[in-house]
Parts: sequence; structure tokens; C-alpha cells
Amino acid sequence: MKKSLSATIGPLVIQEETLTIRRQRLFYRRMAPLRFGVGTTPHLVFLHEGLGCTAMWHDFPDHVVTDTGLPGIVYDRTGHGRSQRYHPPRDKHYLHAEAQDILPLLLEHLQIERAILIGHSDGGSIALLAAAACPDRIAGIVTEAAHVFVEPLTLAGIRETVAAYEPRHLEQRLARYHGTKARELFFAWADTWQSASFRSWNIEDCLGSIQCPALVIQGRDDPYGSPRQVQSIVAGIGSRATPLLIPACGHAPHRDTPEPVREAIAEFVKSLI
Repeated sequence: MKKSLSATIGPLVIQEETLTIRRQRLFYRRMAPLRFGVGTTPHLVFLHEGLGCTAMWHDFPDHVVTDTGLPGIVYDRTGHGRSQRYHPPRDKHYLHAEAQDILPLLLEHLQIERAILIGHSDGGSIALLAAAACPDRIAGIVTEAAHVFVEPLTLAGIRETVAAYEPRHLEQRLARYHGTKARELFFAWADTWQSASFRSWNIEDCLGSIQCPALVIQGRDDPYGSPRQVQSIVAGIGSRATPLLIPACGHAPHRDTPEPVREAIAEFVKSLI
């Protein structure tokens, strides 16, 4: 029988700071249970979606920290949330740059020797790339709605979102989290994914290099990706990967169905430590 998860968040020590990596000022939030002691315990590192940020995770990271008893880090990538604007144009390698360049430096700066990555959408793809590039530092990965190749379904979903940008007042909604960066962030994301050069983007070749266990989560009703993404990830990683397709669930399982996602993550982390 699975242990029931508490509906309340236990007492946590919270630290909010900024750090500078490659001349980029990044905001981060560190959470640790009061009972946590200094040591080499893995840290949970949460990687947000393409239009996300620390605040858009809401209290989900705090719950997972409480569920697992492990410390956690949430941070805003450049151009997101409370981090600085993103000035250079994006190219098809922007996820590789985050996974292979920025994230390892962030872990080093925060003195995190071992990490369990929990990534949503773009953050899930970053988690896969980072686990392949830095096997000695990554103890496990949890992906939610990660992409490893571009599907027609994904592009159709993005086109619908772009069409709804003005009618649904998406800029005002995003501005609550990203301030004056909202519009440039939205179109940097949408234009990159819809560009001709991005059609060939594919990271399936990195999956065989992932040595750590992986929990691969996706909603069956995800408008941005089909179960083929999960199938490819699990096939590429092999027996170390566990798929979890959640019925009646869209692109954000941690928001649509938080309880089963929290339970699955808690069990997965328990198996690692």
C-alpha cells in the first residue's frame, strides 16, 4: 500500500537569491526541510516549461520536498520570471546550451554534487540532455511532457496558442510572472519551435548515454505531444526508464493531477536513495 501524502506542506527553510552565470543573472529559490542536515544528499532540481518560471510551479516543489525529505532548487532560466532578459537570438540548440552549459555551472555554484532533475516540457528535454552529458552528477530524472523530436501535433498546438495570444489576453496573464519580458519570451518560444531549422530538432541520439533511472510522465490528453514521446524516451534509455501515462490529463500533470504525480515522484526518489 502506498503511503498517503500530506495535504499540507511541512516547515521548510526558504532562501531566495540571485546568482550570475556567464553574465546572466538568474533568480533561484532553495527549499530544505528543517530536519535536513549537511551532507551529500541529492538535491531536487526543478526545470520549468518553455513559458514557465519558478512562480508558475506554485507550491508543487514545496510539496515534493516535504514528501521526499530532500532539499530542492527551483530557478528561472534567462528571460523568464525574475531572471534577466534574454538578448541573443535563440537557435535550435538553446535546450542543449541550457543543459550542457548553464545547468552544470549552476549546480557547481550552488555546491550541489548530485541532483535529481524534475523537468516539465522544455525542462524535461533539458533534464534528458543534462543526464546524458553529466552522468556523474545526475542521480535520477523525472520528465513531464518532455519532447525528444518535433511532432505535427506539437506544432499544431503551438499555432493554436499563437492564434489565441491576443483574444485570450495571454500577454497580460504571462506578464504576472514575467513582467515586461512576457511578449518577447512568448514569441521567442513560439518562433523557435515553428522555424524551418527546428523541424529537424531531435535528441533521441542522447538517450542511450543516460545512465541514471528515469520516470517518464505524460498526460494522455497532452495537446503538445503524443505517447510516442514517452515510447521513444523509454526505448532509448532502456530498463532504467519507467513510463507513466496519466488518463484525463493534459500538458501539465503536476497541475492537472498533482496527487498521482507526487506519489509517483516520492516512490521514484525513495528507490534512488
